Amino acid sequence: MNNAKTISGFKSYDELEYRDDFMFGKVMQDRMLCRDVLECLLQQPVGELQELQKQKEYRYTKGGKPIRLDIFTRDDEACYDAEMQNLGNKSIGSLHLPRRSRFYQSSIDTDFMNAKGHYRDLPESIVMFICTFDPFKRGLARYTFTEQCKEDPELSLGDGTTKIYFNCCYKGDDIPEELRSLYDYVETGKCSSSLSERIDAAVKEARKIEEWRSDYMKEMVLLMDAKEEGREEGREEGREEGREEERENTEREKVRADEAENRADEAEKDASREKKRADDLAAELAKYKAKYGDDV
Repeated sequence: MNNAKTISGFKSYDELEYRDDFMFGKVMQDRMLCRDVLECLLQQPVGELQELQKQKEYRYTKGGKPIRLDIFTRDDEACYDAEMQNLGNKSIGSLHLPRRSRFYQSSIDTDFMNAKGHYRDLPESIVMFICTFDPFKRGLARYTFTEQCKEDPELSLGDGTTKIYFNCCYKGDDIPEELRSLYDYVETGKCSSSLSERIDAAVKEARKIEEWRSDYMKEMVLLMDAKEEGREEGREEGREEGREEERENTEREKVRADEAENRADEAEKDASREKKRADDLAAELAKYKAKYGDDV
C-alpha cells in the first residue's frame, strides 16, 4: 500500500485509497456497492436505499460547529451514517469518537425532526465508524452500543439508536469470511473477495474522474489554508502571550518600584519622627539643665 505524501502533507489524488474518507465517500455513492458494504458490516439485510448523500453537512446555528457525514443513507426501516476513521498522527483519545458519535446521531435526529416534525416518526438510526485501529483497545472485532438500563441490563430503552465501531485491524478468525476480507482490504488494500474486488475497481475508476480530482484539490487547498490560518493564529497567540508577559513584567516592575518608593517614604517619615523625638528630648534636657544645672 502506498503511503507516500505530497510536500503539503496530504496524499495526492492518485494515492487515495478506500480507507481515505474522501475516496470512501466517492466510492460509496454507488448505491448497490454501498448497500453491499453495509450488509457486510452489519451482517444483516439492508433494504433498497432511498437516498444517498456524500459529505452531508449539518449546521443549525449561525457560527455553530458544522459536521460532515462521510456517507448518509436510509432505507424503509433505518437511516445509516458510515464514517471512515483513520488514526493518523493523533491519539485515540483525541478523536473523541464516543462523543462524536453522540453528536452525529443527535444531528441526524434534529434534521429529521425539522423535516417531519414529530418524534414518534424518528426512524431507527445506526451510526458506524469503520476504524483502521482498535478504538477501545479491547481486542474485539466490533463494538456495538445501544441504550440499556444500568440496573437491569436485559431492559432496553428501545429508542432506536445504535452506535457501532468496527475494528478493521482485528486478526481473529471468528468473524464471517466476507467481513474478514473487507477488514483486510481496508487495512492493506489487498483483495480477497468479490466485494473487495468491486471496491478496488471502483477506487481505480474514481481516480480517473477529473471532476472528483478537482474537488479533492479544492478541498486540500481549503485544508491547507485552514492549517496555515491555524499556524498563524498560533504564532499571533504566541506573540500576544509574549506581549502580555512583557506587559505583566512591566506592571510587576512598576508595582515593585512603587512599593520600594513607598518603603523609602515610610523610612523617611520614620527618620523624621525619630529626629523630632530626639530634638524634643534634647530641648527638654536643655531646659532641665538650665533649671537645675549641669551637676544634677
